[in-house]
Amino acid sequence: MTITPLMPVYPRCGFRPVRGEGAWLISEDGSRALDFASGIAVNLLGHGHPHLTKAIQDQAATLMHVSNLYGSPQGEKFAQRIVDTTFADTVFFTNSGAEAVECAIKTARAYHQSAGSDRFEIITFKNAFHGRTMATISASNQEKMHHGFSPLLAGFKYVDFDDLAAAEAAITDKTAAFLVEPIQGEGGVRPASDEFMKGLRDLADKHGILLALDEVQCGVARTGALYAYELYGIKPDIVASAKGIGGGFPLGACLATEDAARGMVPGTHGSTYGGNPLAMAAGNAVWDVVANDEFLENVRTTGEKLRAAIEQFIGNYPDLFIGVRGKGLMLGMMMKQEARSFVAHLRDNHGLLTVAAGDNTLRILPPLNIDDNHIATFIEKLSAGAADYQAPES
Repeated sequence: MTITPLMPVYPRCGFRPVRGEGAWLISEDGSRALDFASGIAVNLLGHGHPHLTKAIQDQAATLMHVSNLYGSPQGEKFAQRIVDTTFADTVFFTNSGAEAVECAIKTARAYHQSAGSDRFEIITFKNAFHGRTMATISASNQEKMHHGFSPLLAGFKYVDFDDLAAAEAAITDKTAAFLVEPIQGEGGVRPASDEFMKGLRDLADKHGILLALDEVQCGVARTGALYAYELYGIKPDIVASAKGIGGGFPLGACLATEDAARGMVPGTHGSTYGGNPLAMAAGNAVWDVVANDEFLENVRTTGEKLRAAIEQFIGNYPDLFIGVRGKGLMLGMMMKQEARSFVAHLRDNHGLLTVAAGDNTLRILPPLNIDDNHIATFIEKLSAGAADYQAPES
């Protein structure tokens, strides 16, 4: 056999972590790396956070899984906390971000079709990343995700991100919803403008359609708000959430208003593992830490410090970098070339973990509880990496 035991769908690098300590990952050979990738915005409390770890340990020793045919005290508790701290009236728990977006798509279509309408089309935005299932790759216009999986699912229309006029022009009598990332992550850490997000809300209200947000990456305190929609002063109808919501434990959620969820009645949707007691323990522990003004204010303050340090650093390397964008601790360094080789250079030669993104962007997604020492170490490693980096010939 030539195929590897792990299906070879990832181009895995040589760094092989076996242990984590706060903002650091330790490889099986003992080498240490500063983790400013956080499992792509997942480990929002870093590695080995004592409160999260204890909650998972205690629940694992008590009850890990039961069928969703039974009552769920653990799920009810966490859902109520989410309802109490967000726009939502109801929550469906999933195992991943892609599942949360799938639920958002189904919720939007069911809203219309349960009332006798045949609206089904979802307007999405170019360079978005919504997941790897058939529906979520169909909702994204990226050819690299489509290749080899034709035919795609019908019912999605792509328009330019942050172009309100294009979004309005795309509305027809078949339109069910907008689906948009307030801040595109994979697409290059590109925040939507206030005008665009407020305009989508107004268009949705005007045409009787729903506004669904994909906050899988930018949600759960990442931007310094509990969810990024708060930054725009709007209320969505549906939000898909995941990544940081479990702090490293597989967990996602689809949040909705009572009206938007009117079609999601018994028998319309389900998940064997979604909302299991172990995941709910993780989610509740994360909420204990992040869902308060003090923590969110610290994320905003730390994000401003990190951004200022990066902006000062960029001035020393005008041939490599253009600028920095993003919100809170979801930042992107815009490069003058493709970012992947520089990401690999930082990882392999300087023990610094970051993530490449579209639009030649270096994504910076540290744990949300980093401090000034972590920022100083990050800039030190970044500076050393930039100083000895040799860009590959094009």
